[in-house]
Amino acid sequence: MRIASFEHLTRPGFGPVEADHVTDVSAAFPGVVLADLLAIPDYVAQIAQAASAAPRLALAAITLLPPIPNPNRIICVGLNYNKHIAEMGRDPGNHPAIFLRYPDSIVGHAQPLIRPRESDHYDFEGEFALVIGQGGRRIAVADALQAIAGYTIFNDGSLRDWQAHSSQFTPGKNFYRSGACGPWMVTKDALPNPSASTLRTRLNGEIMQQAGLDDLRFPVPFLIEYLSKIFPLLPGDIIATGTPGGVGAGRTPKLWMKPGDRIEIEIDGLGTLSNPVTAED
Repeated sequence: MRIASFEHLTRPGFGPVEADHVTDVSAAFPGVVLADLLAIPDYVAQIAQAASAAPRLALAAITLLPPIPNPNRIICVGLNYNKHIAEMGRDPGNHPAIFLRYPDSIVGHAQPLIRPRESDHYDFEGEFALVIGQGGRRIAVADALQAIAGYTIFNDGSLRDWQAHSSQFTPGKNFYRSGACGPWMVTKDALPNPSASTLRTRLNGEIMQQAGLDDLRFPVPFLIEYLSKIFPLLPGDIIATGTPGGVGAGRTPKLWMKPGDRIEIEIDGLGTLSNPVTAED
């Protein structure tokens, strides 16, 4: 099942996506946001049952939001593909590089990414992301997949000069509406083997990044175990697993996104996250 969060006539909603429409099941769950449902083991069945009597909306009539519009955490993993580590001239280290993004730095599918007035070193990072379901604390590798509700696509849009201001990535990773997530979440049962998928990032139709998800240095079960030692993973938490080689900062000459560009990230089985780039002013 593909589940989208959206806005229709200024009202938020969520529901399963099929072909050219979404079924708005939000009225069947009053006072409940999608992240709350993900904690229920049979949430897919509950949404499917609600969809049988819920209204349909054309995708063309709605604004897609990030799949989890206001997650408790957006956890990003850096330097998780060897080619990207090499192109950035970084030390791979023995542990994953972890940083956080804030929800207002993220837009949904088809919404403009904003290049801020403070920098034109605006880079793309196509990433595979997972959404936590039941979650928990100190989750063992053997139990990690049970903590996942589904998968989505992430663009960790980065202002490279601000990222380099210090050893902390936070400034360059959190400019307002500089990243994207979507277009929807694909439930875990609909993509039983994501490691067999390939990620492709296209800038204005030209492939910039291409890698199999089986090339992650720190695989998903390890990341869940590692992160859940630090804090309890909560329903709706998003974990972006890192970007492969081919980013603009690693090219000669460097290639930055600019207003008028379109950036697309495609992952087999998940779809395509596409966003235009616009100037802040």
